[in-house]
Amino acid sequence: MARRLGIWGTLAALALVGAGCFGGEPTSDEPLTIGLLLDFSGSPDASADRQRGFDLAIAQVNELGGVLGHPVRSVALDASGDVSAALEAARRLVEEEGVHAIVGPNSSAASLPTVETVTGPAQIPTISPSATAPVLAQAVDDDFFFRTTLADSAQGPVLARVAKERGFTNVGVSYRNDPYGRGLAETFAAAWDGGIVSVSMHTELTSYRRELEQTAGQGAEALVVIDFASAAIAIVKEAIESGLYDQFVFADAVRRPRVVEEVGGEHLGGMYGTSGAPPPSNEAGHAWDRAFEERYGQAPQVPYVKETYDAALAIMLAAQAAGSVEGAAIRDQLRVVADAPGALVHATPDGVAEALRLVREGKDINLEGAGGTLEWDDNGDLRRGHISIWRFTADGRIEDVEVVEVGY
Repeated sequence: MARRLGIWGTLAALALVGAGCFGGEPTSDEPLTIGLLLDFSGSPDASADRQRGFDLAIAQVNELGGVLGHPVRSVALDASGDVSAALEAARRLVEEEGVHAIVGPNSSAASLPTVETVTGPAQIPTISPSATAPVLAQAVDDDFFFRTTLADSAQGPVLARVAKERGFTNVGVSYRNDPYGRGLAETFAAAWDGGIVSVSMHTELTSYRRELEQTAGQGAEALVVIDFASAAIAIVKEAIESGLYDQFVFADAVRRPRVVEEVGGEHLGGMYGTSGAPPPSNEAGHAWDRAFEERYGQAPQVPYVKETYDAALAIMLAAQAAGSVEGAAIRDQLRVVADAPGALVHATPDGVAEALRLVREGKDINLEGAGGTLEWDDNGDLRRGHISIWRFTADGRIEDVEVVEVGY
């Protein structure tokens, strides 16, 4: 059963709005309600940080008067790591909570059935901040599914480049047997010009020894790990303890502080990986970082926090621009508020205030998200963005080495 995590609205915003709201701006008979659908039980650390990004966007908008005369409300449900649980949670958001849009699901495996069987038919705009499987571009969703992160058709070639630059010519590949794992493994293999001596596909196992022996037994120099953090920890520990591997290359889901904490910096220091990333540091990025740290006391610790923020912010601005909380109306404005032409606004506290002012005045905006561009193609995929090359350090940190710009 999906676990209810909370519903809230920043009622203090009413003091700013007052009885008359902002002049003659459109109002709604009901507040905009946004659902958040993440794997809180399976990935509590990542989901908690991403919820902070989601909450920050809503708090900023509510402190400026909300959307269409009301504070924005939110409902967060636990999708867990199980697809059936994600579907149940999505149905609850739509049928019981009456949400007008959803941020999530976080996984590709949950996103595809959710948008095809629940949110698409219900005409609920759904924006995933972290579902990266290329197959999602072909989802039958009536144009109600969007992503604020690049598809893995972008990450795979960068992952292959990292493996090559580390000096490996033959690798084993261990990947999760779901849309995320299969999609990234396929794009990695298509871009890799060395040898792939063996591959292992799996779901959660009690032991990975047999799979590791299969990949290591043919001369692989390193193991490419494409899996969620909990499984990656088990895979890497078993590989090291059995003496089968001591060199690894990691995909985005492994970029977690707890991975290096549990495995140890003495083993993972100097091991590289890739993940989606915001643009290289600029003043707008620094302003967003300061706002997050002021509210929560520290910077985001995992990927896709800014992308979760961007998804919520885009939904709110689209609803304000549409003058409606109806799903189709919000969907039809998402590309309008996030692409040229229009006044360029950044996802900073000052930028959010400017964006709301312009939209309330009926003017066009071009939102540049905290995580990067929000220029969506006809499939709801980003046309361009950035991939980070990062590494674990011996003292247990994660540091970015390079940010690669990609586009289509």
